[in-house]
Amino acid sequence: MAKNQDIQIRDPFIYVDRKEGKYYMFGSTDKNIWGKGTGFDVWVGEDLENWEGPYPVFRPDTEFYSDENFWAPEVHYYKGSYYMFATFLRKDNGKRGTGILKSDSLMGPFLPHSETSVTPKDWFSLDGTLYIDKEGKPWMVFCHEWVEIGDGSICAVQLSEDLKEAIGEPVTLFSASQAPWPTSFEHRTRKSMKNYVTDGPFMYRAKNGELLMLWASFVDNIYAQGISRSVTGEITGEWKHDVETLYVDDGGHGMLFHDLNDELFLTLHSPNQTPNERPIFIPLEERNGMIRRKK
Repeated sequence: MAKNQDIQIRDPFIYVDRKEGKYYMFGSTDKNIWGKGTGFDVWVGEDLENWEGPYPVFRPDTEFYSDENFWAPEVHYYKGSYYMFATFLRKDNGKRGTGILKSDSLMGPFLPHSETSVTPKDWFSLDGTLYIDKEGKPWMVFCHEWVEIGDGSICAVQLSEDLKEAIGEPVTLFSASQAPWPTSFEHRTRKSMKNYVTDGPFMYRAKNGELLMLWASFVDNIYAQGISRSVTGEITGEWKHDVETLYVDDGGHGMLFHDLNDELFLTLHSPNQTPNERPIFIPLEERNGMIRRKK
């Protein structure tokens, strides 16, 4: 049995199994996530403090299209199966993108479902998440990386009903610089540009019906979380941005979930330095579409 302070993980994602009364915690679980990837593991617990595992849920074979940068797995239940959206660095062109795996069990094994990454082949993309619109159509919301475009953006693309591929062209929802809270930074490879990060979008339908998006960026080089909201209630926006951050204590790439007692939580990893990152759980309160840390 391990406690949160014992578990090195980035990009934690909680699947709440209400039938079993258990939490399944997925995330970037390679000790050195910046290099060669070994796969993904899951931790299983009956509360948010004590975990059994890690249990392997994905190990690639030699034919898999990536062997590096295995990042940010999310698991969603869709039409009778579990689908894992995760980021991989492609072998064929060295570009990152989100691919989709499938399993009949939360314990895996998850096997390749999409042929390769579902994000545009020639883009540096990451952190795809599933969103089902009001008409039941599946979308993937993902980040177009700052390493390619400078001012990172968040995009959406409609998926085929079987989640095997994207259909149509991606739509840019907004760029990081359009929100009031992220700050720019210089990078040695892009010294003449202002760079802004977008990471880890997660969709959340508030109790009042508003469509919210949690996402991560940096404030004065500190990893942080903020919220944006769709004016129309549709994934294509227009998107407006909360002025205040939700979390700005060197943690990010989070998600929102209701625990087994229906209390709202934010989970993310903090601090944002390898190998010290750990999962943390923050109780929240929601009032009229506004989400704040519970006092």
